[in-house]
Amino acid sequence: MMTRKVAFSILGASLILSSCVSSKVYNDLETRYEDLQAENRQLTEDLRAVRKENDRNAKDLAQLRQVHEQLVAERDQLEEEYNSTKAKYDNLVASYDALERNSSSALAENSRRNRELLSELEDKEAALRKEQDRLEKLRQDLAARSQRVDELEGMIEAQEAKMNNLRESLSRALVNFEGKGLTVEQRDGKVYVSMENKLLFSSGSWAVGTEGRQAVMQLGEVLGQNPDISVLIEGHTDNVPYRRNNQLYDNWDLSMKRATSIVRLLQENAQIDPENLTAAGRGEYAPIASNETAEGRASNRRIEVILTPKLDEINRLLNEI
Repeated sequence: MMTRKVAFSILGASLILSSCVSSKVYNDLETRYEDLQAENRQLTEDLRAVRKENDRNAKDLAQLRQVHEQLVAERDQLEEEYNSTKAKYDNLVASYDALERNSSSALAENSRRNRELLSELEDKEAALRKEQDRLEKLRQDLAARSQRVDELEGMIEAQEAKMNNLRESLSRALVNFEGKGLTVEQRDGKVYVSMENKLLFSSGSWAVGTEGRQAVMQLGEVLGQNPDISVLIEGHTDNVPYRRNNQLYDNWDLSMKRATSIVRLLQENAQIDPENLTAAGRGEYAPIASNETAEGRASNRRIEVILTPKLDEINRLLNEI
């Protein structure tokens, strides 16, 4: 709780800066945050859909392989029948030669039988060619489907490896801030960098301090080397009500300003594409600990940087399968 002297000082400064934030800007930011929340949830659903579709394609591939094996067996049976018929034909040819020398009637019968066998043999050959053509087409379709599934699995594995490498790079870059309210973890295909406000801001302020600025700059160096990563900066507070003044309305407003301050610092790095950056204020509504204790409230007062891979190429490949 602020002392009465500090409260009067902040009230005075608030009156001087009363025109900083308009309700329209706040509403625009709130609408933008809700859109980005929906986009973030959609990206998560897309990733889950990618994994589900990949599993379904693997099952389809197994079924196609089973059909392929069945057709190979049918073709082998046709070949066996063809070879048997050809052997009979060859025997009849030999018999024909013998009968030709002995009996004209036997010769006529043998000729008739030969014609029947020749017709049967031609039918078998035609059926075999048709089955071979069907088998070849299925083999080509199977190979193409298998290749796309392999490419999709490779992309997913590459994305996971990339996010793992990103997490390790961030952990190395921010190692000096371990134990100072900064953590790096990976879950659900994303990387989360959490920084408690004690590292970044003074109480009730959204101006980033010297040590916090150093941490954000080192974070920015890693992000600048990963231009295909979406960066969502979320501001969070505890549930202690913020004393409304002319500059801030409530905790939600404070969390939004703190998130925007981090975005401003990251924009100083020319390697970071501003289109990849999004600021959002969550206020007190996404706690990670109980607000019943001082330690829990300290954990809830934080900035979370959520790094998400872009899934455009994976979605394109899914549409081709």
